[in-house]
Amino acid sequence: MAPTDEFQHTSSPDHQPKKSFAGKVKVLLLGDAAQSRAEVKLVRKLDFFILTYCCFSFFFNYLDRAAFANAYVSGLSTSLKLTGNEYSYLLSITTAGYVIGQIPHGIIIQKIPPRIWLPSMVVIWGCLVMVSAACKTYQQLMAVRFFQGLIEASTYCGTLYIIGSWYKPLEIAKRTAIFTASGQAGTMFAGVMMTAIHSGMDGYAGLAGWQWVFLIDGIITFPIAIMGFLYFPDTPELTKAPFLSQEEVQLALDRLPPKTSDGHNINPWSLTVRVFTSPAFYVLITFSMICGALEAFCTQNLFLLWLKYHQKSYSATNITTYPLGISAVAIVSNLCAAVYIDATNRRMPMGFLACGLQLISCILLLIPNLPAAGTFFAFYNAGTSYIINPLLFGWANVICQRGGDDALRSVILYSMNASSSILYTFWGIALYPAADVPHWKKGAIAMICILTILAAMLFLVKWLDDMTLRKEQEILDGVVHQSEHVEGGDMDIKEKKKELLESGAVVARVMPVKAN
Repeated sequence: MAPTDEFQHTSSPDHQPKKSFAGKVKVLLLGDAAQSRAEVKLVRKLDFFILTYCCFSFFFNYLDRAAFANAYVSGLSTSLKLTGNEYSYLLSITTAGYVIGQIPHGIIIQKIPPRIWLPSMVVIWGCLVMVSAACKTYQQLMAVRFFQGLIEASTYCGTLYIIGSWYKPLEIAKRTAIFTASGQAGTMFAGVMMTAIHSGMDGYAGLAGWQWVFLIDGIITFPIAIMGFLYFPDTPELTKAPFLSQEEVQLALDRLPPKTSDGHNINPWSLTVRVFTSPAFYVLITFSMICGALEAFCTQNLFLLWLKYHQKSYSATNITTYPLGISAVAIVSNLCAAVYIDATNRRMPMGFLACGLQLISCILLLIPNLPAAGTFFAFYNAGTSYIINPLLFGWANVICQRGGDDALRSVILYSMNASSSILYTFWGIALYPAADVPHWKKGAIAMICILTILAAMLFLVKWLDDMTLRKEQEILDGVVHQSEHVEGGDMDIKEKKKELLESGAVVARVMPVKAN
């Protein structure tokens, strides 16, 4: 039988062994990408060492973001005499640093191993968080928050880049969701931590409760940085991880599309040409910008500001704990969306669902004098906007992974994060300023416009997905055709195809489930 026929036979649903009910549940929750015990063992190791480090580092990032918002309503604004929209300016300057740092981080990790660079950024970031406690003026805090954003820019897309370097397409969405959910868990913990510290340590050693929050938040980041230095595995081509055998490293390489010869080339001219001639660059950064705007109700901490505005009706504890419900909704919806995506390889339904749910919140928040129960529901429902994260970055990682150009993939992922964040250097000030509390009419109207654009963008990204999938199929078919004509002692292509077959890497992509 010709190799092409063999691959099609192997991957055809009609020839797959029937799964038990327990097996179907396992596929739904954990995915079905691993094809052997060796691969299952490899994926478990990757999950433990990659996700543990990345989730904790992102947890601390979001812990600080939420702690800063809680600190603002728990004494920071009074201590530093903040007025008007200065809180919005502080958020925007952090975002500005975050945006500026994106692409440099994406390029640097092509030369400095992620095992060194990413934990180093965690250490510097932790120090800056502690410095925030020493700030006495608005200007000092502005400077510190800018540099925090600059350093923090390494974490999110650095993790997504590593996930795309080790995991197969049907493994990516859930890992992205788990990683993103860790940030929401940090947001939830910040409210609990702020409440406990404010009641137990406010005034201790002459420091206010909000200062202790920053000090503690900074100190607890250092152990995870040490773990990163010791155990973070870099990428499969570079890894020296002590927990991976040579056979496992080779299996990790065989699971994914082969890298191009200049896949880590960051020569300015070469990289510039590869980036600006890639349709994925333009489509995905635009898509990311629109998706980022979808989360505005949550990222601008509007519910927290609304509760503070009504502080006669809500205690300090209520103000810092009620917003935790948004994070809980975000975690659950995020993980459910990811399970659906990895189980079905269907992404567009999740995009339309996210649009529909946000439309409900927009309509409610546009109603004058909405009862408190309606406002609570609207803001909690807004937490479902985080459905978009596994869809956005999971989809982008799969699309960019197919080209085998890691430097290009890194730049695109970081550029996407920059584009989604760049809006908030002015978006929050223009449409969701703190001074507009308790009714952000302009922001709700803008959100409805965003929903319309996002629904249209889903079809454009689907086109990009189909195009890159066809190109990958053509490359694989070409390798199969070439392997039929290899004779004599040169068996490299045949051996490579054999390895890919045994690992399941080719099987999963020659007859892929059509994504939509």
